[in-house]
Amino acid sequence: MKKLGFKGFLFLVPLLVLLGVFSLWPVVQSFAYTFFDYQLNDQQKSGLYVNERFNVDLYSETSLYVSMFLEEEANNINDTTDKENIAKIVSRVNETADQYKNEKKVIKISKDQRAEIEKLYKDSRALVKDLNQKYELIHKQDLPDLIDDFQNSIIPSNFIGLDGYKKALTDERIGIAFWNTLLFTLVSVFLEFVLGLGLALILNKAMFGRGIIRTTSLIPWAIPTAVAALMWSYLYDGNSGIIAMFFENLGLVEDSRNLLLSGAGAMTSTILADVWKTTPYMALLLLAGLQNISPALYEAASIDGAGKIQSFFRVTLPLLKPSILVALLFRTLDAFRVFDLIYVLTGGGPGGATETLSIYTYKVMFAQTNFGYGSVVVMLMFLCVAIIAVIFVKVLGTNLMEKS
Repeated sequence: MKKLGFKGFLFLVPLLVLLGVFSLWPVVQSFAYTFFDYQLNDQQKSGLYVNERFNVDLYSETSLYVSMFLEEEANNINDTTDKENIAKIVSRVNETADQYKNEKKVIKISKDQRAEIEKLYKDSRALVKDLNQKYELIHKQDLPDLIDDFQNSIIPSNFIGLDGYKKALTDERIGIAFWNTLLFTLVSVFLEFVLGLGLALILNKAMFGRGIIRTTSLIPWAIPTAVAALMWSYLYDGNSGIIAMFFENLGLVEDSRNLLLSGAGAMTSTILADVWKTTPYMALLLLAGLQNISPALYEAASIDGAGKIQSFFRVTLPLLKPSILVALLFRTLDAFRVFDLIYVLTGGGPGGATETLSIYTYKVMFAQTNFGYGSVVVMLMFLCVAIIAVIFVKVLGTNLMEKS
């Protein structure tokens, strides 16, 4: 085989850049987040801080209000000593603010600067406490909280190393979400494979109007997942949903109104909706493999005395093995990462009965804005997906780069 030269490598550079920007970089970034307690709803954890930092914007805003409130309180105090103490603190607050007037957001500070801010915090807090005991201050409730923001402006390191992974391994909710994800994946992919293979065998037959039948069978797959989930939510509605009433008439559920309100009912409903939507996709992938099998092989098998069933197991399945690998691999990875169907249909309920890893990750990262721990869950999902891909390739033993 001829080695790739420098000119040939140049043709691959755009592809490598695209892969690096849109595929590798998000993974690397998420992996970096896992080592930090990164929470956007906490000012002291809203960044990746390996070392101690200083929030200039928070201090500047706090110093403005502290100075203004203390000066307002001084106008109502007659004691000369207290007025002088207030003036000294206000002066120190403003002087410290002037030191950082050209700085923005979060910056590094020295130990001396940190000590100066901490001393200012302690002195200001002591002054306000003393004034509150002596006088009925106008800003009695606000001043102590504002003074605390002096201390909060010093941001400690939120680097936690592997603590996020340790927490995830003992997180009971992750265990439940993993089991829900595994159950949903195994059952839905198995049903889709069986039904998809049957549908592919039918579509592969020569029949009148085959093109229209193939096009029609792909309609469920063509519908956007969110739209399909919303449609099925109406069908499952306990008051007017046809499917819910049908299940009640069959005795599968005692009350149609409880279909999505019980754990087993909700999980079954999401699996059924997913099977309905993605079976045509599975059939399409398998149909492509069936059309690559030469009819002469079936004729030879028939001449040798093989029946339909023997031909299926001795000719069709062995030659369909590469397509089966592709279909199962794609669908398993897709089902394991399921989000939009369950999010629209059940939201992960009731009581977390349909909460998958993707749903849990979304809640942690966007509802709680905890991107550090959410990234840990993402990395665990990434590991699971990699293991699934390796298992499929090893077990089925098919090299996709070779033609069967």
